[in-house]
Amino acid sequence: MDKELKYAVFGAGSWATAIVKMLCENLDEVGWYMRSVYTKEHLLKEQHNPSYLSSVEFNIDKLKLSNDINEIANYADVLIFVIPSAFIYGELQKLTVDISEKTVVSAVKGIIPETGLLVGEHLHDEYKIPFENIAVIAGPCHAEEVALERLSYLTISCADEAKAQAIANQLSSSYIKTKISDDVIGTEYAVMLKNIYAIAAGIAHGLGYGDNFQSVLMSNAIREMKRFIKKVHKMKRNINNSAYLGDLLVTGYSVFSRNRMFGNMVGKGYTVKSAQMEMNMVAEGYYATNSAYLLNQKNDKKTNMPIIDAVYAILYQNKDPKKVFNKLTDKLD
Repeated sequence: MDKELKYAVFGAGSWATAIVKMLCENLDEVGWYMRSVYTKEHLLKEQHNPSYLSSVEFNIDKLKLSNDINEIANYADVLIFVIPSAFIYGELQKLTVDISEKTVVSAVKGIIPETGLLVGEHLHDEYKIPFENIAVIAGPCHAEEVALERLSYLTISCADEAKAQAIANQLSSSYIKTKISDDVIGTEYAVMLKNIYAIAAGIAHGLGYGDNFQSVLMSNAIREMKRFIKKVHKMKRNINNSAYLGDLLVTGYSVFSRNRMFGNMVGKGYTVKSAQMEMNMVAEGYYATNSAYLLNQKNDKKTNMPIIDAVYAILYQNKDPKKVFNKLTDKLD
């Protein structure tokens, strides 16, 4: 891989917009697929995304914009998917271009609901992409802080170290520091799980629990994450690294966290449906909760996951958040 390779981003949300901004720091041209014709036309006319990170102005001459997923997939060598997990299955079904020899990067924060697979696993199974050509972008990094050019960190995971480094180089800048990892599956699960724990943190806040409890909740969450990831993919990893613990903490505590916001609303008494309608962004943790819970249920020997079980009971079994968290507090240490 080298600098001549063409990069493209698929998706038009805040994280997709932030990644396009990062790439534009280093590349002469970046492909950008978005489903909305309005968003594309607005970008061409006003130089910013009308719905997300609207303060970020783009040099339109550096963007190849299209509403045709196949045009952008054919254009680029490195495809970065930043479509919410709830919608990516349908978007990928539009592909008619062969992407089996492309390098594909997942910046999707969840499991594909229709298949129960990680995005990387789905791309390998359905589109015959070798695992060494699949990479994952992990934080800790909020799109809103990228827009403000506040110092942020990314971890790029790929089985092929050279590919991971090449992608990391194109995302690096004065305000983005990057590192690489070979734990593709572990970081992809961590990216999914931290959103569930952020919902738990939000519910706790909405119920009136304070900082003391939040610290205990996050301490238990990282250990629960470690147990879960070790069960599904055993390899040597340091769960305290930024891609795991760092991403968990920023998602659990930050005012920019949509999953925490969603949980906070549920904790304050919103129904799940009303909380979803109130937000104009997708809370990936809602879908991730169902996927993680069901995945654990399929295991012969289930992993002890009291926090995920509690969030599942509230979101999918309509249990009273106050009663569920009262029971949860006795299971934490």
